[in-house]
Amino acid sequence: MTDLRDPPDDRSLEALLSFGVVNLDKPPGPSAHQVAAWVRDMTGVERAAHAGTLDPKVTGCLPTLLGDATRMAQVFLEGSKEYVSVLELHGSAPSDLEAVVAEFEGEVYQKPPRKSAVSRRLRSREVYDLDVLEVADRQALLRIRCESGTYIRKLCHDVGLAAGTGAHMGHLRRTATDPFDDSTLKSLYDLSDALAFAEEGDESVLREVVAPAERALSHLPHVTIAYSAAEQVAEGAPVYAPGVFETDDADRGSLVACVTPDDAAVCLGRLVGDPEADSGEVVSLERVLI
Repeated sequence: MTDLRDPPDDRSLEALLSFGVVNLDKPPGPSAHQVAAWVRDMTGVERAAHAGTLDPKVTGCLPTLLGDATRMAQVFLEGSKEYVSVLELHGSAPSDLEAVVAEFEGEVYQKPPRKSAVSRRLRSREVYDLDVLEVADRQALLRIRCESGTYIRKLCHDVGLAAGTGAHMGHLRRTATDPFDDSTLKSLYDLSDALAFAEEGDESVLREVVAPAERALSHLPHVTIAYSAAEQVAEGAPVYAPGVFETDDADRGSLVACVTPDDAAVCLGRLVGDPEADSGEVVSLERVLI
């Protein structure tokens, strides 16, 4: 695990690889699980975990956590996802397609597909934005920003029914998964080349490809705690008010990231108390990271 007095940007290369994250551009073909296994083997770490399953044919943003950073995989359930998808209509696009598509913004109800790893129960998901970027005959290019766990294939099917033509999902690419987007994507080839440079003594390229794991926490509210409090957390104690220096705005029950004054991650937990109080529990632990 990381040393609680080890600032993220000052870590050794070994420490970075044991507590890092790669914003990986998943290629078509392999499963997300296979890609994570390749990253694990390439970097020589014991564990690697991807941030949300992508089907073999789907490409794009697949943040992959290395080493002890796999403990924080749950953070990717807290943010939104963004996709670009080709909607393959079963007839010519209706003139009111944009209006039809707009009706699917907001809460939608979906049942996971038969091949899904989760229980096939009707559930709701939030579609934050759904835009038609381009239309050509029987195809439409959609941009979808949605809650984690939304099935884009099912969404395309339902849009087709509402349009009166029927439709299915064509090519799908994930362009963002909070807090990462496609502006910083790195390929498996980038990672391989960076590791080769590092073996020759040039660490700079690898440090551009692998980021400190704290990067994956940047979309969460932060609670800054004293080093003495971090030492207690490392032993399994919750975060108490006297050890809290500063807290971002967050609602009770929110998932928060606790960090040291040097921004090193300490734990994930739920905000349960008043950080400005003189005593009492402020954060209940969910994952210890140090």
